[in-house]
Amino acid sequence: MTGTLTLDGILKATGGKILCGPQRDFSGLSIDSRTIRDGELFVPLKGANFDGHDFLYEALRVGSGALVNNPHVEPVAGKTIISVANTLSSLQSIARYLRLKAKAPVIGITGTNGKTTTKELVSSILGQSHKVLKTYGNLNNHIGLPLCISRMDGDETVMVLEMGSNAEGDIKLLCDIARPDFAVVTNVGPAHLEGFGNLETVRKTDLEILEYVKTVALNADDFFLVDGVRGFVGKIQRYGIESDADVRAADIELGDRGSRFTLRFADGRKIRVDLGIAGRFNIYNALAAASVSEEFGIGLDDIKRGLESFRGVPMRLEIKEFFGGLVISDVYNANPASMEEAIKELIRLKRDRTIAVLGDMLELGRYAEDAHDKLVRRMSELGIDVFIAVGPEMTKASYGFSGICHRADDSVSARSLLLSTCRDGDTILVKGSRGMHMEKVLAENGDPVAQEGESVL
Repeated sequence: MTGTLTLDGILKATGGKILCGPQRDFSGLSIDSRTIRDGELFVPLKGANFDGHDFLYEALRVGSGALVNNPHVEPVAGKTIISVANTLSSLQSIARYLRLKAKAPVIGITGTNGKTTTKELVSSILGQSHKVLKTYGNLNNHIGLPLCISRMDGDETVMVLEMGSNAEGDIKLLCDIARPDFAVVTNVGPAHLEGFGNLETVRKTDLEILEYVKTVALNADDFFLVDGVRGFVGKIQRYGIESDADVRAADIELGDRGSRFTLRFADGRKIRVDLGIAGRFNIYNALAAASVSEEFGIGLDDIKRGLESFRGVPMRLEIKEFFGGLVISDVYNANPASMEEAIKELIRLKRDRTIAVLGDMLELGRYAEDAHDKLVRRMSELGIDVFIAVGPEMTKASYGFSGICHRADDSVSARSLLLSTCRDGDTILVKGSRGMHMEKVLAENGDPVAQEGESVL
């Protein structure tokens, strides 16, 4: 297998028909006419408010060809145009075809929280001795995952693919494309309940991956998750802190910007690790990565190097300074479980006053009001000093807060409130769902920062 997409392979995968153009191979796939490169094949997708076919000829000014679902498009000289029944299905079929031709094993990582960080930690460890293809950023859905697979060079020795979901059947769809050999399930918590309906369906969806793999690594301290794998006939690799597990962290020391712990394996091997990312929950992510490494025969020294060389994912639990205060910037996304963990970090890192600048948790459906109310009650119990509520749900819940409270319509207004409120020695948490754009609270001069591509948890 080479790093190019052959025309013959594309036709086999999609059942497509050449409408015009030369016989050629392609260097990759693109779904964006603005960023397509010479040699790539354009795959126009349809959304609720757009149709990529409207940008077909713009894409073909640079790209070498395109898939289309209209057999009557006008030909373009020197460009290969292929007619298919459905461009999205064809994108997924091409990725499946490439994956099945690849010899590299696939690690699928799913769960409610920690997927992206775990994916990066796994890749960092395995990268010590393997050529790794990994999910770019958080492109973990039915579009992003196939695009990631299409970027393979062909000489990778392992693939590490993040798999996100927001409705039942999503993980099964991704597994049908990626055919994972090994699974990691980080945890199960309340997220995207608007699509799932209840926590049992969240778990059922994440565990769709078990139909495809022979080995799964999972969080032994998540009892709800563990209960869901009863009956799995493959190998279960358990990791944890509190529970008896195959891979454990002991002698934990939590710092402001990282942690130290002893990584212990069931066979008695152990090594001290200095993790460069803060938070107890990131120790769980490190344990998940170490569990995968165990399966791939990675030695202790390479595991240590892989874990210690990782410095975090942008917009996720970054520790910063802000006008004399210490800021926990965890602005990429939010759900009740991740909010709870972030609040615990705020309390743990407290220097003087604590300020929580929290945006709405989105996509919770009928659970939204109760989830926000519980969070605010929890903050009151923990003694958070100042709460800046951002968005309608947080604002409504904020009237139950026992401390000082300010309310903002959006993240830009929240920045102004924070600037007028904070003082030297404060410890500040900024967090909210992606759609709340909480990164603007900390943007220099109030200017919006560049944002990552949207995707699912």
